[in-house]
Amino acid sequence: MERSAAPSDITLLDDLEGRMPPRPAWFSRALDAAPERDRVEVGDITIEMLTWGEVGKPGLLFLHGNAAHADWWSFIAPYFAKHYRVAAFSWSGMGNSDWRDNYSIDDYVEEIEAAANAAGLFEAGQKPVVIAHSFGTFPALAYAATRGDKLAGLVSMDTPILSPADRERLGRQRRDAEDMQPHRIHSTLEDIVKRFRFRPVQPCENLYIVDHIARKSVYTIMPWEKDGPGYTWLFDPFIWKTLDVGDPTQHVKAARCPLAFVDGEQSALMDQDALEIRSALAPHAPVISIPDAHHHLMADQPHAVVAALRTLLATWPG
Repeated sequence: MERSAAPSDITLLDDLEGRMPPRPAWFSRALDAAPERDRVEVGDITIEMLTWGEVGKPGLLFLHGNAAHADWWSFIAPYFAKHYRVAAFSWSGMGNSDWRDNYSIDDYVEEIEAAANAAGLFEAGQKPVVIAHSFGTFPALAYAATRGDKLAGLVSMDTPILSPADRERLGRQRRDAEDMQPHRIHSTLEDIVKRFRFRPVQPCENLYIVDHIARKSVYTIMPWEKDGPGYTWLFDPFIWKTLDVGDPTQHVKAARCPLAFVDGEQSALMDQDALEIRSALAPHAPVISIPDAHHHLMADQPHAVVAALRTLLATWPG
């Protein structure tokens, strides 16, 4: 549910004109705790993976949203590395992972399995926990429904588990979206970074986080490459031509591990209908609402997200 390049009436970085506020100390410290960066084979492609912490500690796997990448977690994950073996990876077609000719939830389930194994998340004395944001929840739920006995639990962050009719409506919107076309090539890095937008559109006061995410979302086209030199977005704009998330409601019902939910209190996606549908599907799952957070809650309220997840992990699933 994160798209990068469409214009909106909410500006983020394009009106700063070089007046980027300085990064606070906590953010710099988090980025200084740099992850190990590896590539993991999944069939005939490879995906990029980031890891923190020691193998043998309890496992945490962070899954990002649509058109995003693993570095959305690079300022969150270090806060868990002392007590956990932490991993994040970029879905195929996103970040620095390879693109596919066709995309499926089944393929993404295999990517979860491959990344968790490669990161050593199953090598602790307890099962790992998956934490998934937005679109990342859909393959995570499919994993929970088919292989959830391998997990201690799944935390879904700000993901509406929609009715079949609503999913079909959104599917038509994606297929008809004007940004389902080749990315534009920008002449300078600063020009493309200014074009970064959240989807759904929202404000965000932490512009140093937006700037970090935006710069990690860019592919640099070298002079000897086609259309080079220049800059474009990393994600495959045609993913949704073949990808169908199926029926997540059935995956919730079939989940073989405990579920929990963390929402942005100001999220445009988690309306009353979405909350009621989810509550009916998982009536006993804990729910945490992050104040003053929109859909991209880790960018809006990173400290509150870390605190909420730490508290949840200390008391749940029991």
